[in-house]
Amino acid sequence: MNFTEKHPGKLFVLSGPSGAGKGTICKRLLEETKELELSVSMTTRNPRKGEEEGVSYYFTDKESFKKHIEDGDLLEYAEVYGNYYGTPKDLVLKRLAQGIDVILEIDMQGALKVKENYPDGVFIFILPPSMSELRKRLTGRGTETAEAIELRLGETLKELSYIDKYDYCVVNGVLEEAVARVKAIVVAEHSKVAFTAEELIESYKEEA
Repeated sequence: MNFTEKHPGKLFVLSGPSGAGKGTICKRLLEETKELELSVSMTTRNPRKGEEEGVSYYFTDKESFKKHIEDGDLLEYAEVYGNYYGTPKDLVLKRLAQGIDVILEIDMQGALKVKENYPDGVFIFILPPSMSELRKRLTGRGTETAEAIELRLGETLKELSYIDKYDYCVVNGVLEEAVARVKAIVVAEHSKVAFTAEELIESYKEEA
């Protein structure tokens, strides 16, 4: 076996509280990292202006979505305001088999469900530098009431109690530093001896 052959990709799951900046980190990673693709979710809601099939979402109807649930075709799913959202399993596994890393940006509940269905994923929790900074970011958006912000902050404290379910945590104080840390995790995960030792040894034996 030639050790230089392409190895399977890895699934990197990013989650964290609203306002932690996980979406911005994902966008930068996709811009700067080769062989890294964003997992596209499936939804039953109607497309919005500018959204493209297979790029923004895979759009489907509720009957088809429920069939996917019954058949175990989703890594995770949730119902939000009457519409379903989920992560298609086969599409993710296909890209991983092709040696392409897949990144999934999702809330904590969804991440834990993915971990049940695909424990080989790499789970990264994105943290704000402080609760005061998180409050500042949420307030700066100007999209939520003071009451809604307080509810979100309360949820963040609850989410922090699950951080031990993750493999890594990255504090997003300075965006460039947070992106660099996640990129370092990607590199480190591909260098783990546990995944490559046997193949490496066989490769060297063949050449000996």
